Amino acid sequence: MISLNYRDASPIYAQIKSGLKKLIMTGAMKEGDKLPSVRALATELAINPNTIQKAYNELENEGYIYSVPGKGSFACGDIKADERRKDELKQRIRALLQELRFLGAKREELLALLEEGEEETK
Repeated sequence: MISLNYRDASPIYAQIKSGLKKLIMTGAMKEGDKLPSVRALATELAINPNTIQKAYNELENEGYIYSVPGKGSFACGDIKADERRKDELKQRIRALLQELRFLGAKREELLALLEEGEEETK
């Protein structure tokens, strides 16, 4: 389900969050699918349950999952969550573009980065 890279600079909870988000966004987890319990996933990955809980909390705050007390956490199929996330990412890209332009990056360099990103997603 999720694999961790301990050599990666990103925190473990962020890797878990990213892995679950990818499963939801690609449709591998459908709307209403139950996520593993915090304890079960912590045991499976051999990490602290608090790390899993932090990832779940952030996913819930971003609208990718929802929790039902006593039942667990479930994948959310809310299209609005995807739209909100796209808007957030666009804002981040705009800020990065501004910073790159301030640092002297040329339009051609920025377009090349965009094309690189498109190639990586194929």
